[in-house]
Amino acid sequence: MDAQRSPATFPTGTTLADLGEFGAIDVLTARLAQGDEVLVGPGDDAAEVRLATERALVATDVLVDGRHFRRDWSAAADIGHRAAAQSLSDINAMGGRTVAVTVGLAAPPDLEAGWLSGLADGLAEECAEVGASVVGGDLTRSDVLMISVTAVGSCSGSPVLRSGARPGDVVAMRGRQGWAAAGLAVLGRGFRSPRAVVEAYRRPQVPYGAGAAAAAAGATSLIDVSDGLLADLGHVARASGVLVDLRRESFELDEPLQAVGAALGVDPLGFVLTGGDDHPVVGTFPSAESVPEDWRVIGAVHAQDEALDSGPLVTLDGSAYDGSTGYRHF
Repeated sequence: MDAQRSPATFPTGTTLADLGEFGAIDVLTARLAQGDEVLVGPGDDAAEVRLATERALVATDVLVDGRHFRRDWSAAADIGHRAAAQSLSDINAMGGRTVAVTVGLAAPPDLEAGWLSGLADGLAEECAEVGASVVGGDLTRSDVLMISVTAVGSCSGSPVLRSGARPGDVVAMRGRQGWAAAGLAVLGRGFRSPRAVVEAYRRPQVPYGAGAAAAAAGATSLIDVSDGLLADLGHVARASGVLVDLRRESFELDEPLQAVGAALGVDPLGFVLTGGDDHPVVGTFPSAESVPEDWRVIGAVHAQDEALDSGPLVTLDGSAYDGSTGYRHF
């Protein structure tokens, strides 16, 4: 599904204030293709979409300028990709597929119209990766630029939750991890290389379809890594009432991560264990034999000690990790 793009013809410096609310909405909707599952798209009070099952999956993420993205680090299209990927990845991590997306945009009146069209392109292109359509949303004035993306999808059976991990399961991951964190570290110090990690920060490579494959293989729990591998597996451990132990030797540190670690004088494994924004899928499976192809086994699930009243629910080689386990919003 290709986005319906037309070249931007705005005079340089054209802003949202110049376009007006409905002119800005026209800019957005003109660049958003509608798939076969969309019965009513943008332009009415609500969209109507056809779902394959009666089980609807819904996920929402909010991105704030200066906190979740920076316009001097990323182009508008990059930010559109990142915004869509966050919510699409959540549906993926439930074993589902996104059908429709709505976007809420709060923007200052001096935001350039060309930036708006770039954002729409990025949103549409990322949604096209899973065959989803941007079917509507809302636009309002704000002093701070904010983007809210809600994804609506479905799954063929019961969704795979965080609460299903059991002692004896193995932990496996699909997708790369730590690259976006390395890119953020580079950008935060005013550099633009290695380019591979900077691009990974700007546009995540989400393993779409991996969640459904894991569900079909009998995954007992699933989660996407948005705030850090240790932190997000902590959600699984807490919801399932188990302990998770990761094995250091299971992680391959790719050359770009090693290069950033060496340049900054830090252990590159930290990017993998605590970094977010790559959105790989991590799951637990009854056995190593049940793990799908292209997934990497990275640890195991254990029973909680009945005497445990404090301490980490996720460990590395049997010991607590010395440092932050991931991003904290508050």
